[in-house]
Amino acid sequence: MRNELHSRTVQREVVIVLALSLGASAVWAIVGFLATLTEPGGLSEATVAMNSARAEEERPWLDLSRQLISLALALAPVALALHLLDLDRGNPFGLIGLDGRRPGFDLFGGAALAAAIGIPGLGLYLLARELGLNVTIAAANLNDVWWAVPVLILAALKNALLEEVVGVGYLVTRLRQLAWSPVAIVLAHAALRGTYHLYQGIGGFVGNAVMGAVFALAFLRWKRTGPLVVAHTLLDIAAFVGFLLVAPHVSWL
Repeated sequence: MRNELHSRTVQREVVIVLALSLGASAVWAIVGFLATLTEPGGLSEATVAMNSARAEEERPWLDLSRQLISLALALAPVALALHLLDLDRGNPFGLIGLDGRRPGFDLFGGAALAAAIGIPGLGLYLLARELGLNVTIAAANLNDVWWAVPVLILAALKNALLEEVVGVGYLVTRLRQLAWSPVAIVLAHAALRGTYHLYQGIGGFVGNAVMGAVFALAFLRWKRTGPLVVAHTLLDIAAFVGFLLVAPHVSWL
């Protein structure tokens, strides 16, 4: 009876944490996907703008303030997930491998993951867009300000911490407590990651679902989110900063 009550508590906790973070993003992504499908031109003619300015060019201090506040508040679910893990498991950073015990492994493992996923991912995005299965993604839309690159790097780190700590470290740990099989855990995380990227289109869903499966398998094997955070940060820096620097000079982005 006690174990059953504990399981129900963990189940409710997981639902609440996801509803405050990636689960909510998944719901809005589905709504956005359906909205785009029903617009004239559908996916092939739609553009999704990311990392946009939050104030007019005349007030860059206001834009920077809003950018930094938004990034900080977006990390609240990360703090909540770590807090909840600490309550019943202790040492959440060590538990999910987000500590400094293996810096070389985290850095080199993350770089290898980023390379293995990034190049095929870019190819899939371009192919899906050409087939009309993806929207065009404008990954950086900040004003011409000196702090654009630092803010984009912080945005990449924020995304990595949110998705890998909550979506992998926290979620996989809780699902293992609930006696889910490794296959079920990998499929569940892959479906979640693909769904909250569905606003990008079908190609975005497929590519991120594959990435989710790889990252969940890596965490089950390594017991560390460190390499995943490094990989995700590198991928998003390449996408955000690369778009900012390259897009004005090429037409295929």
